Amino acid sequence: MIAFTIAACGKDTPRQRAGDVTQIDAWFHAGQEGERQVIRDQVARFNQLDPAIQVRLTLIPESSYNSQVQAAAIAGELPDILEFDSPYLYNYVWQGHLQPLDKLLPDALKEDLLPSIKNQGSYRGHLYAVGTFDSGLGLYARRSRLKQAGLRIPKGPADAWTAQEFKAALKTLARTDDDGAVLDLKLNYTGEWFTYAFSPLLQSAGGDLIDRKDYQSAAGVLNGPDSVEAMHALQSWIQGGYVDPDVDDAAFVTSRVALSWAGHWEYPRYAAAAGKDLVVLPLPDLGQGSRTGQGSWVWGIAAKGQHPEAAAAFLQFLLRRDEVLAMAGANGAVPATRSAIARSTLYRANGPLHLFVDQLGGGYSVARPQTPAYPVITSTFQAAFMDIRNNGDAQAALDRAAIVIDQDIADNQGYR
Repeated sequence: MIAFTIAACGKDTPRQRAGDVTQIDAWFHAGQEGERQVIRDQVARFNQLDPAIQVRLTLIPESSYNSQVQAAAIAGELPDILEFDSPYLYNYVWQGHLQPLDKLLPDALKEDLLPSIKNQGSYRGHLYAVGTFDSGLGLYARRSRLKQAGLRIPKGPADAWTAQEFKAALKTLARTDDDGAVLDLKLNYTGEWFTYAFSPLLQSAGGDLIDRKDYQSAAGVLNGPDSVEAMHALQSWIQGGYVDPDVDDAAFVTSRVALSWAGHWEYPRYAAAAGKDLVVLPLPDLGQGSRTGQGSWVWGIAAKGQHPEAAAAFLQFLLRRDEVLAMAGANGAVPATRSAIARSTLYRANGPLHLFVDQLGGGYSVARPQTPAYPVITSTFQAAFMDIRNNGDAQAALDRAAIVIDQDIADNQGYR
């Protein structure tokens, strides 16, 4: 069994029952201060609403979250309900740490969820995890700068710039830029960002991280001609001098670049800098349609938990419309339910970030591979990406990655 490297589950502390009060333990990553305050308030509201179920919340520092979660999982000490990064749930299910939510959540609630939430949280025909928000990925730009350059502004994901249009846009924008670097790819980020942000390019070109028919091999897919073509395109943007390294994480807000390839979490900062001039565009279409990443932190219920119904009651509370909006308001993410989106000033129809809803609900987003091998897939792709961005041979880098992934799958008997 491989070790996990990204945020996952929690600790199964002893349950206490005082009279008719059921106590459940919940783990939550200590992310942004706004998120921490919202989850504290939500626990307090729930505990007041239902005195028969009391939630004990534990905030785990984000820097050590994964190590504490992994240790708890190995020791069989997960909490009743826990938070983790969605693409890693398949490994937890494979290890037997999570139980299905199919019968624990009402049908009406499940119908209200975005398709992407249900897709990313499902494995082998069962729903194992549900988030209260999803993620958005796109190209941020200043509308006036695009117009000054005479560039077409895509209306939505079906109208995205082609690969040729995108390259031409970079060239055009670079002509009036001091250093010619007009694109921010958030290369100052680390880890999972590279898989989340750039594997959609593989899929847009017709490639992928792994053959999804049976998740048994990456050979011929990750290192196939379509995936290699996608990485050659990205490499050409860097080699052409169009990409700002953005070491200060201020390339867009200081107007050093015209375009920023970034997630929903940048909207508040970018909107403050650009105001109503800010526009969000779909990622370029490399031949098979624009594609974007999806998935964020989700909640699951431990397989060995003694009070799954009580844990599910808390999860249902977190998925109430106003609670979903409270958390989405704190982190700027896409609300997980249609009812919450309809009340969101950012994400409702004609809202400034409705593009992300269109992408998640319109077939333009791709879940990260739904296999227990994902921790190895993502770490291996990240290593290949680093080689490619540093002018390494794309074919050779992806060949090496495919070999590592296939060997891991073989070593684990296909994760069956």
